[in-house]
Amino acid sequence: MLIATASRVFGIRLTVTALIVVAGCLATVSTQTPAAPAPSTIVESSLESRFQIDVRVPDAVLAKMLPAGFVPNIAAQGAAKDCNLRVIFIERLSINGPDGKPVGPGSNRLVYLAAPVKDPAGANAQMVIGGLTEDAADAPGPFGNYLRATTHSMKRTVTSGTGPVTETQDWVLEAASGEHLEMHITFERGSANRSNPSETRFVSAKDPSVVQVSRQEQVLDILRNTTTNPVDRVKAFSFKASGGSYAPLFDGTEKLLSWDNILWMNRSIILK
Repeated sequence: MLIATASRVFGIRLTVTALIVVAGCLATVSTQTPAAPAPSTIVESSLESRFQIDVRVPDAVLAKMLPAGFVPNIAAQGAAKDCNLRVIFIERLSINGPDGKPVGPGSNRLVYLAAPVKDPAGANAQMVIGGLTEDAADAPGPFGNYLRATTHSMKRTVTSGTGPVTETQDWVLEAASGEHLEMHITFERGSANRSNPSETRFVSAKDPSVVQVSRQEQVLDILRNTTTNPVDRVKAFSFKASGGSYAPLFDGTEKLLSWDNILWMNRSIILK
């Protein structure tokens, strides 16, 4: 996986001088062609299915994991209200380079922890605190803090018949050092919203100079939410996060806030 950092390409200004007759006099007018916007270069693309859990973990513990100058960006209202950390289980169905060819094995399963933050300049970003990845070659990953999941399994089952369509997901990932993230959920599928393409900055908590710009669009189905209170379609659920460096975050006081099924995400990592 490649690291995306911001850069700027400057266009060449072309000045054209024309002589125009205005009210019997000669006037010299200078016009300029503005610099063309810098093109975006896709360095990797992927089609993904995700399940995201919005969580509130101890503020003091999370603050210790953020680099200097970064502060939590906690929503005061809406579906993300009170969330200071997201646990995101990801099935990367296809991973392709700019030439369209598969990158590495061409797919992967992982889970990472991302905190909504503001950087020292006040800009919004998602800070990747850590992650567990099935693919050994993906550790330490683009943000330098993924751990290889020496134990990993993922199973998805869809059931349809005369009643509503239901889906079951079972995830277990654990590193040799003890970090453990596990989720089991059964839910009833429903109507989902497709978002417009948008760009999000992802920053490494280990080295904040490492930044990815992700251009993505997705279809999101919120199954349960403690603020917006949609029809609760979660039929069974369990979640476990523990061990190693994750233990202080998940000390038993964490609160789960939103259960978000992302049916698909079309995602590109870009250079700008």
